[in-house]
Amino acid sequence: MIPLALALVFGLAQAGPAAPKAPPAPPKPEVRIEAPPYEADLLRLSELMGALAYLSDLCQDGDGAAFRERIGQLIASDPRPQEAKDVLAGAFNRGFEGYRLTYRVCTSNARSTISAYLDETERIAREVATKYRGG
Repeated sequence: MIPLALALVFGLAQAGPAAPKAPPAPPKPEVRIEAPPYEADLLRLSELMGALAYLSDLCQDGDGAAFRERIGQLIASDPRPQEAKDVLAGAFNRGFEGYRLTYRVCTSNARSTISAYLDETERIAREVATKYRGG
């Protein structure tokens, strides 16, 4: 009696050569869109907007949703891959969560932070527009 392993080898040898494998498809060229030179400003702006979204709702200013909508528009307009958009969303979430963990009620300090962050977002937006759009 032929051992099983030998029978398998013999059977494969009798079957003839295996069909050639198709060559793998060439990889799709990766389109890389570089980070804009104002990437750090975008990240800071995203983080500020997250903080403002939380603090505005906490202090019942009624515009927390507007900050979420604006960051959504900013992220949607970013032509880079999803990973880059996720970084912006992460900055927004960090800003939001940082204040959510710290503030449970609206205080005078929270109001001061809102005022300072609104000023900073305006400054960043103006500087980026002036420097990179010629405005």
